[in-house]
Amino acid sequence: MFQFTITDSEFNSFRTFIYDNAGINLSDEKKTLVTSRLSKRLRHYSLDSFQQYFDLMMASVQSGERQVVIDLLTTNETYFFREPKHFSFLEREILPKWKGGKTLRVWSAASSTGEEAYSIAMLLDDMLGNHPWEIFGSDISSRVVKAAQKGHYQQTRIDGIPVAYLHKYCLKGVDEQEGTLLIDKKIRQKVSFSSVNLKNPLGNIGSFDIIFLRNVLIYFDMETKIKIIRQLVDKMKPDGYLFIGHSESLKGIHDGLEAIIPTVYKKAVS
Repeated sequence: MFQFTITDSEFNSFRTFIYDNAGINLSDEKKTLVTSRLSKRLRHYSLDSFQQYFDLMMASVQSGERQVVIDLLTTNETYFFREPKHFSFLEREILPKWKGGKTLRVWSAASSTGEEAYSIAMLLDDMLGNHPWEIFGSDISSRVVKAAQKGHYQQTRIDGIPVAYLHKYCLKGVDEQEGTLLIDKKIRQKVSFSSVNLKNPLGNIGSFDIIFLRNVLIYFDMETKIKIIRQLVDKMKPDGYLFIGHSESLKGIHDGLEAIIPTVYKKAVS
């Protein structure tokens, strides 16, 4: 099969596009990734160069080709109960103190295909009993949002789920669905998903008691990080919590937040 080659100029065009639209910095080392992920679109349109595809994308507002590029160039690595220390903290320090009555709202702010949101949902259902709760999952990629809404996964993806939760919240596929599992409807009906670009104004999504923004900030420059954190703090309820990834830091950009433990912050009382 013919292999396309991307020039420095073409790569810079896509790098500028993804930064302007998603706030993500693509390093020079990502040139191979851009080439491999976008080559299929060149073949789809029978094009000869990445410049031709870039021109088509920029001219094709109605076709949604720009969203296709965003979907292809944003990384969506995730799995169930990723970074288990966060779930232990949630279980030990936050949920036991939750007072029933008002609805506990949690935002999985880079939910990818939904594993994080459904992991949180299993824990909330298990610990809160009849106390009301809801989860909002979002991602910039409309493709992964559609996958998350289905709550349908290959069994090869479920290693992190505790055995008790597998039995309680997951339906094993049979016949033509063998090798897959479906998140139980009682969990799925309390989890909603939508496409959200964290770089843009967040709109009317309400306020949250807990926000998970894990393994996302590493893709942004400092200016974009500051903007995103400010927006998230505005969406946090008093005494709300923010979780970031274990490889990330809010050093110098956590105005309005106080560190509780590494990678867990609480909204400061003004």
